[in-house]
Amino acid sequence: MTVSKKEYKTMADKASPPTKWGKNMVMAFLVGGGICALGQAFLHLYLYFGLDKKGASTFVSITLIFLSALLTALRIYDNIGKHAGAGSLVPITGFANSIVSPAMEFKNEGYVLGIGGKMFVIAGPVLVYGIAASILYGLILWFFHLY
Repeated sequence: MTVSKKEYKTMADKASPPTKWGKNMVMAFLVGGGICALGQAFLHLYLYFGLDKKGASTFVSITLIFLSALLTALRIYDNIGKHAGAGSLVPITGFANSIVSPAMEFKNEGYVLGIGGKMFVIAGPVLVYGIAASILYGLILWFFHLY
């Protein structure tokens, strides 16, 4: 059976639900902004308890990574992502989620081959690109003495 492009498009449009652009943008904004506001609240809390700006910022990152990993392990973060879309991909929490999710999925294969081997399936290419790019940029800066 041969299907023309027009027939295929008609079938695909019929099978695909329409995207709710407005709702998706509002939810992404609210959840992403909420995560950032939570980080800002932690920053003020840590500054209040006497940490310097650099130390407080470090603790905010650690706290957000921990909360993201914990919520992923409890299968709550994925439910947030279903409703928030891109808003749940705020870089630090989304990255922690992308490492914990595959580790949990393959935990029945053992600690070494399951969790250890699959933990960086999603985040691995990001790490490789980031490390390679930073080395390249560092060499360019060093070669042209731009620092």
